[in-house]
Amino acid sequence: MPLSFRTACLLGFLVCAGLMGYALYAQHVLGLEPCPLCILQRMAVIATGVVFLVGGLHAPGGGPGRWLYAGLATLTAAAGAGVAGRHVWLQSLPPDQVPACGPGFDYMMEAFPLGKALSMIFTGSGECAEVDWQFLGLSMPWWTLFAFIALAIWALLSAATARGRRA
Repeated sequence: MPLSFRTACLLGFLVCAGLMGYALYAQHVLGLEPCPLCILQRMAVIATGVVFLVGGLHAPGGGPGRWLYAGLATLTAAAGAGVAGRHVWLQSLPPDQVPACGPGFDYMMEAFPLGKALSMIFTGSGECAEVDWQFLGLSMPWWTLFAFIALAIWALLSAATARGRRA
C-alpha cells in the first residue's frame, strides 16, 4: 500500500536529518573537517530536508501541490548531486592534477563576491581531493551522491504514488 504524501515527505526529512547528524558526528567526533565542497553538500542536504519537512507539514491534497514539493526537493537534491559529483571527480584526479589548496569556505564567502567565491569553491582545492573516510571502498562524496540521487527519486515517487487524500 502506498504511503501518504505526508508520510513520504516526513521520511525524506528524517533521511536528511540522519545525513546531517552523521556529517556532524564525522566532524565533531571523528575529527573530519569538511572542505568547501562538503559544506555545499551539507547546504543541499539541509535545503532538501526543509522542502521535505514543509511538504510533509503542508501535505497538499492535490497533485499540483505534491508535484511542486517533489520538484523543489528534486531540484535541491540535483544541486547536491552536482556538487557531490564534482567532489568525486576531484578525488579521482591523479595527484599531479589536483588543484593547490586554497582558502577556507568562510574566508572565501567573506572576502570575495558570491560569484567569485562559488567559482573558487567549484574549482576545488587540494583538501577537496583528499579521501579521509571510506565505507565499502567508497569515499563520503560517493555516498552523498548516492543519497542525493535516492532522495530525488524518492521525491518523485512520493508525488506519483501517494494516496489520494490528505493524511
